[in-house]
Amino acid sequence: MSSVFTRFCKDLITKFIEEDFHGAVAKMTVLDAFLFWIVHSIDKKRLWHRLPVILGLGYLGIRRHLHNVYSLLNVGHQIGHQIGEGFNPADYPYRTADGRYNDPSNEFAGSENSFFGRNVMPLDQKDKLITPHPAVVAAKLLARREYKDTGKQFNMVAASWIQFMIHDWIDHLEDTKQIELIAPKEIASQCPLSSFKFYMTKEVPTGSSDINTGTLNTRTSWWDGSAIYGQNATRLQKVRELKDGKLKIAENGLLPHDEDGVALSGDVRSAWIGTSTLHALFVREHNAVCDMIKKEYPEMVDEELYRRARLVTAAVIAKVHTIDWTVELLKTDTLLAAMRTNWYGFLGKWFKDTFGHIGDAQLGGLVGLKKPENHGVPYSLTEDFVSVYRLHSLLPDEFLVRDISTEPAPNESPPVAKKLPVSELIGSNGEKVLSEIGFTRQMVSMGHQACGALELWNYPNWLRNLTPEDPNGRDRPDHVDLPALEVYRDRERKVPRYNEFRRRLLMIPISKWEDLTDDKEAIRVLTEVYGDRIEELDLLVGLMAEKKIKGFAISETAFFIFILMASRRLEADRFFTSYFNEETYTKKGLAWVNTTESLRDVIDRHSPGMTKKWMNSTSAFTVWDAPPQRQSWIPLYLRIPGIM
Repeated sequence: MSSVFTRFCKDLITKFIEEDFHGAVAKMTVLDAFLFWIVHSIDKKRLWHRLPVILGLGYLGIRRHLHNVYSLLNVGHQIGHQIGEGFNPADYPYRTADGRYNDPSNEFAGSENSFFGRNVMPLDQKDKLITPHPAVVAAKLLARREYKDTGKQFNMVAASWIQFMIHDWIDHLEDTKQIELIAPKEIASQCPLSSFKFYMTKEVPTGSSDINTGTLNTRTSWWDGSAIYGQNATRLQKVRELKDGKLKIAENGLLPHDEDGVALSGDVRSAWIGTSTLHALFVREHNAVCDMIKKEYPEMVDEELYRRARLVTAAVIAKVHTIDWTVELLKTDTLLAAMRTNWYGFLGKWFKDTFGHIGDAQLGGLVGLKKPENHGVPYSLTEDFVSVYRLHSLLPDEFLVRDISTEPAPNESPPVAKKLPVSELIGSNGEKVLSEIGFTRQMVSMGHQACGALELWNYPNWLRNLTPEDPNGRDRPDHVDLPALEVYRDRERKVPRYNEFRRRLLMIPISKWEDLTDDKEAIRVLTEVYGDRIEELDLLVGLMAEKKIKGFAISETAFFIFILMASRRLEADRFFTSYFNEETYTKKGLAWVNTTESLRDVIDRHSPGMTKKWMNSTSAFTVWDAPPQRQSWIPLYLRIPGIM
């Protein structure tokens, strides 16, 4: 195509696109500019989630393509200060302790202490780190006024699950320097802490002129179960039995503890009894896989049994998150279809189980692709991904411990035996309480309690005077105001604020507060905090205030990061693509993954009868006394939102 004709086509397309995106369109190919015009036209009418499922999938497919091309930015040519080199993947047919040797072209990609990537270019905010002051934002817009929950849609198992996943994926390397945030006098009386100290995020030179500094992820970025196994060999050795491939588990089915009462698990920082319960469940899952493989292959020694069981367990976790947790988070037919397509492809589960992976990612799914795909950018999780996963509003003020000694009534929750402040269920103290509650009672109690809603004025106040922990799970002396700290972190880490974040994600920005929310009280307080300076709106506040799509527990802005990174976590990983086979996982191991469809399946393996007795809902992530999901006679791809 000649340059003159190309310019003519781009100029023509640009006339139908808002000025905010002219610069972005100028960098696109003609085809991509045309595709963007399609999604932009749909966005202007806020239409995509109301389209028939098949058309909604088309919209999401175009968006994912555009983000794969224009929203994956490599941070630095050096990974962990070392040049990434190629290797022979056949030498490493297993997940390593520190995440190295997954990407055949770069041994350090996604490993411990590699760089966080970016989805949008960083925006330096050094001159606006306290404008408006984070304590003001936290007190006036985030702090919980009255607890709001998610009804029957999402429960405390779901809230604990995402923290369990975060412990698998992300934690920033801190600097040794501390700084102090002092609340302004006019707001100090509304703050549990008039000031607090915390460690800065460590900035590291990248060796690149495009993005010259970056931050390091102390966890592995791969979906490798590092919350259970640890992110390096030292931590791994602490949790292994070193016999028959197994991990350490206490006689009561919960995690064992060290002499200080800290749980022995892959990651214990900021743990509470919800995450500890899930850690224990998947240690039991790992050990059950070891038993299964040992029975089939008695000649296998400890190390090989461990490696195979880790592959299987990590894949089960990824599958549960993809086609169970996410489907409840984004409860629409379009996202049910999208997530099942990510795993099984358009041809579906039956076809894939019968004939194997056929065709490309669209037909056969991302899992089982012939080779991993990183779209030309070394795999990592991103600063932007971290920012949209600030979900502490899911946590309630009190945890409701249920009485499971009585026979359950149909469609009813067991009675509440006692209410415990969640603030007392963290760390080593929480571990003591959990041992008293027990695994079954804890899981049933979480299942029957709705979690908090991701909205303004719903951030738990007990997190405004929090005792933080070091990476080893030990308490630090300085308390922090977590919502204020999270606002500061986004600014410190150069994540653009809400409106600019949306522009750079090819989303239409707001021009007035009424574009963000219909809540008059929210508009009044937003004006009080930010005035008419729409561009200063913090990302976290915007995500909580944003009008939500019906069925979505998170904002659309967060979701658009999600559609990119959720797919990338699967397709860039060779153990979900080219090495997702019987040779790597064993025949029985691969069958274990393929026949597990939900967290309910995992619970049933280790606590037979629990779900039958106590769970009325279809998913373990929905409040357990909810009615089962209704089945529609209309094929999934042909459904229209709002019509069964």
